[in-house]
Amino acid sequence: MGSEKKKSSSKGRSVSGRRVSSPKTAKAPQIATAERPSSHFAICLRNDGYPASLELRKLYPVLEDPFADEHDLIRVVDESGEDYLFPNAYFARVELPQTIERALRKIA
Repeated sequence: MGSEKKKSSSKGRSVSGRRVSSPKTAKAPQIATAERPSSHFAICLRNDGYPASLELRKLYPVLEDPFADEHDLIRVVDESGEDYLFPNAYFARVELPQTIERALRKIA
């Protein structure tokens, strides 16, 4: 009963596990903060503990998440195609020209 594995990805808010997620909202708005500009993509700089989920030097889509911001995490769409929280230090957010960003969104 309690030992059966979930078939879907975890959406709990535990920061002690490997990949951490919070509940998704219906298309959360992209909110820019005063501390850092809103960037919709980030480059993976580290993947310690996540070699199957993150590829070094790869560009990942970023989803804004207030919970992640409060806990020094970043929500990205990883290799599974799902969005998860990872340590903020594993990524560098990048500002891309609008034409490139639009083209990437079309193929994503």
